[in-house]
Amino acid sequence: MTDSRPSRRLRQGRASLAISFFVQGAIFALLVTRIPALQDRYGISDGLLPLFLAAVPILAGVGSVGTEHLVKRMRPGLVLRVVQPIVSVALLAAGSGTTVWQLAAALAVFGLTVGALDASMNMLGVSLQRAYGRSIMLGFHGAYSLGGIAGASLAWVGAHWDLPLPTLYAPLVATLVPVALIASRWYVDRKGDHQADDQADGHGAAVSMRALLPLCLVMAFAYIGDSTVSNWSAKYLEDVLHSSEQLATVPYNVYMVTTLLGRSFGDFGVRRFGAVAVVRTGALLAGAGFAVVAAAPGPWVGMGGFTLLGLGLCVLVPQTFAAAGRLFPGASDAAVARLNIFNYVGFLIGSPLVGALGGAWNYRVAMLVPMALVLVTIRYARSFTPVPAGYGDGHERPRTVDVG
Repeated sequence: MTDSRPSRRLRQGRASLAISFFVQGAIFALLVTRIPALQDRYGISDGLLPLFLAAVPILAGVGSVGTEHLVKRMRPGLVLRVVQPIVSVALLAAGSGTTVWQLAAALAVFGLTVGALDASMNMLGVSLQRAYGRSIMLGFHGAYSLGGIAGASLAWVGAHWDLPLPTLYAPLVATLVPVALIASRWYVDRKGDHQADDQADGHGAAVSMRALLPLCLVMAFAYIGDSTVSNWSAKYLEDVLHSSEQLATVPYNVYMVTTLLGRSFGDFGVRRFGAVAVVRTGALLAGAGFAVVAAAPGPWVGMGGFTLLGLGLCVLVPQTFAAAGRLFPGASDAAVARLNIFNYVGFLIGSPLVGALGGAWNYRVAMLVPMALVLVTIRYARSFTPVPAGYGDGHERPRTVDVG
């Protein structure tokens, strides 16, 4: 009987990459949850703040494009090992400056390197999943969600105790950077294996954007939904559903917790039912969540809608990266880098779109737009069907599922 268990090296690579996802989740949460404190520190006006916030995802997209070319010369694991400390130090620099130009420089470095970090992390995740021969990608993004919860909680502590940003950031960065560097010793880079697969299977190295486009749309739609929750859930509960200010802070926390739960168990669902079924179910749950939010008569029903949103949206992004790796097994790094750009496209579109519609019409109607976009994902669910080459028949190998 053949032992199908992954090798010790692969298990170590999986654990080390999960640590990097966790660290990045915490760092990003420490930035976005303390934006009001950054605004106060540098005296940035409400009119100027959106320009700073938009610059980060735009530069992250540039960083992701650059990573596609960078990994032709070096392994994604090396890129990740270099840029993760830079992202963390850029966070500290953003919280420690005294002039606006220093903040702008720190955020520019943060944006460029976070794009490279997101791309290289997901390249490694796709590569490891291929080596495992079964779904593990959701677990990595679950680690990211856990890091986000930890980072947001630490940010709350900093706000509660009125800690200056350098006092909050410095010890955390001093802890997280060594942890990430130590973990990076066990990254498993299988770039050489991808090239071997490419030659053996006859796949070209080029990535067809026409073939990748359905996954790009799913990625953008998922992040439009996610940015809607992160930017508008508190305002919606307070202004539309007439909750208290304290209760209005709860939906995003509920959303983050259900996202973590969904990703923690999502890989088992993929292995049992296949990626297509999981994506369709996730899209339906997310669509139902937005519908409940839009129709909610009060704040508690609204929070029920945000709970459904977390359970539904959480599976879409990891599965989209995994599907890109399967679609282009000989050029998965390039496919992931290009797909990652639409992460930032969705983030840039989502919040302004809902805000404009809510201001011009009303926020209940505005919630129906991300609902419709997420439901369009169902149309593209077949794009998540496993590619037969190298993956067995259907979505299973004998006794092993390799579907995302």
